[in-house]
Amino acid sequence: MRIRNIVIVAAVAVAFWISLIIGAQQLNNTQPRAGDWPMYNHDLASTRYSPLTQITAKNVANLKLAWSLPLRPNPGGGGGAPFSQATPIVINGLMYLPAGNRLLALDPDTGKEIWHYELMNGTLTKRNVAYWPGDRNTPARLYVTAGRRLIAVNAITGETPLTFGKEGEVDLVVPYNSAPTVYKNLLFVGANVPEQQGGGQPGNTRAYDARTGAKVWEFHSVPQPGEVGNETWKGDSWKDRTGVNNWGFNMTVDAERGILYTIFGSPASDYYGGDREGNNLFGNSVVALEADTGKLKWYFQVVHHDQWDFDLSPPPVLLDVTVKGKKVPALTQTGKVGYMYILNRVTGEPIFGIEEKPVPISKVPGEHSSPTQPIPVKPPPFGRMSFTMDDLVTAADTTEDHAKACRELVAKSGPLYNEGPFTPWVYRAPGAPPQSSVIFPGAIGGNNWGGSSADPKLGYVFVNTSDYGSIGWIEKRPEGSRVPYDQVSVYGNPVASKFWERKVSANGVLLGESSWPCQKPPWGRLTAVNVATGEIAWQVRLGVTDELPEGKKNTGRVNMGGSIATAGGLVFIGASNDKRFRAFDSKNGKELWVTKLDYSALSVPMSYQGKNGKQYVAVTASGGGGITDPNPANTEALYVFSLP
Repeated sequence: MRIRNIVIVAAVAVAFWISLIIGAQQLNNTQPRAGDWPMYNHDLASTRYSPLTQITAKNVANLKLAWSLPLRPNPGGGGGAPFSQATPIVINGLMYLPAGNRLLALDPDTGKEIWHYELMNGTLTKRNVAYWPGDRNTPARLYVTAGRRLIAVNAITGETPLTFGKEGEVDLVVPYNSAPTVYKNLLFVGANVPEQQGGGQPGNTRAYDARTGAKVWEFHSVPQPGEVGNETWKGDSWKDRTGVNNWGFNMTVDAERGILYTIFGSPASDYYGGDREGNNLFGNSVVALEADTGKLKWYFQVVHHDQWDFDLSPPPVLLDVTVKGKKVPALTQTGKVGYMYILNRVTGEPIFGIEEKPVPISKVPGEHSSPTQPIPVKPPPFGRMSFTMDDLVTAADTTEDHAKACRELVAKSGPLYNEGPFTPWVYRAPGAPPQSSVIFPGAIGGNNWGGSSADPKLGYVFVNTSDYGSIGWIEKRPEGSRVPYDQVSVYGNPVASKFWERKVSANGVLLGESSWPCQKPPWGRLTAVNVATGEIAWQVRLGVTDELPEGKKNTGRVNMGGSIATAGGLVFIGASNDKRFRAFDSKNGKELWVTKLDYSALSVPMSYQGKNGKQYVAVTASGGGGITDPNPANTEALYVFSLP
């Protein structure tokens, strides 16, 4: 087989195991059990809410490591990139997890390998795996991606189903770096496309048949002539436009109403829109589609004519709440812009109001800023949205060495400019001295791809955010560059333009964990929003800085990844770049349990009931994301915890 290598571990025992699983799945119609974690976000509503109650606020302090699994078959020799951001799934007595070029099937009680599928050329997604329960003619399947390849695997045996696509694969043409979202017999995929240079592959959302791999529909993320939204692109600027893509890890579906919610990032290029005058739909929008057909139902744009790379990367969360005595089908959308937008998921109308507020206008030659941006009436922003020199970190906040480095960064960067939310990049003319915008949130915070979790019984949504600024200016680039104007800072162009004390190792490797932000703490937060009122129920700092003395440690930390909630009254989260995994009381935000890992867990955890009846909580810890220090041991692992 061209792309398959099933390793039989103790062949007779494995065959017996598989026969038991097949029998159990035939009896249960291959549908997940109540204690399973059957998809990346647990459910199609993306709540990440487990109904399990064995682990509670009263006993969570007793959690112990049950087992762990190294993710690399041969540790050593890696770099600073994350080896895995994966959330495993557990269905009908098997755990599934992508790891490098392997898809693992494990005993969820022990971590023992049952079988593995091996991709002989390429690397599987480092994010997730999807499960489809099959039908009367087709056994249950798993789906993963490897760039532009959508791959199907038999969920029981690990074999390749040759009836899917061509020898078990479909060529997506435009790559997608996550597993598909499964709804009925459909597979929904997004797109990972370039963010610089305006022209390129489209960022469209697509649906494929889970049985055959045939494409069912495709939604244009940049509307074509005659389609709703094309008028928001002046002239022919819509043509061959790249960006405007759903690069997030998963999508959300209202299964009762048959509505798919897809979200889109900013149009390319990220920081300059001189060649795309207009609001640029469906950039930075949550879009509701008929799941079966891809037909547009409604949309809501959270950023007009993006110049900040304020992608919508996390999927929205759906829950029903009672507002002023009336039951409302709500949708909560977060993103890098730092706000939460609470909408009626059937109509797209704001539940607590949105105000189009005037914002500062860019002075970059040829730029076409929107004069207003949509700001929610409620809830308030999760973190810092402005900056003055009084906000610069001091020795009293951290250390004199850190404060001095930040003062030096400010001095090199020239006068600092900030006018509050949606501050534009300043323009630095050729030969002019430096002047820099400081923008909050920056390009990777507030809430990034890790998204939110929810407790439907409480009516709370839990959101982790980073107070992480960007610094720099826009300048004209040399002839032949990918874009005529781009964002630059004293650190470089443009990815390095974070408002921090940037540290590197002796051989030039970024030390993201040791590079502290240059504004006063907090640097990371965990917030609970009461969706019925639009108010913040509680907010705490997320993460500690170990190098600081007692009394200063509780800085909060830059974070990437997300949380889950459980019926035991808990919120579990890694995400922070301090190598911790924590449990909080979902009612009040009190930290109830914490453990330190070898790596920061920049991922989304999960919880499941094992075959032995025990509740487990699992998280992948692999570092990366440009916010952690490299660990040359390369012992990234899945950690699984339970009560003794």
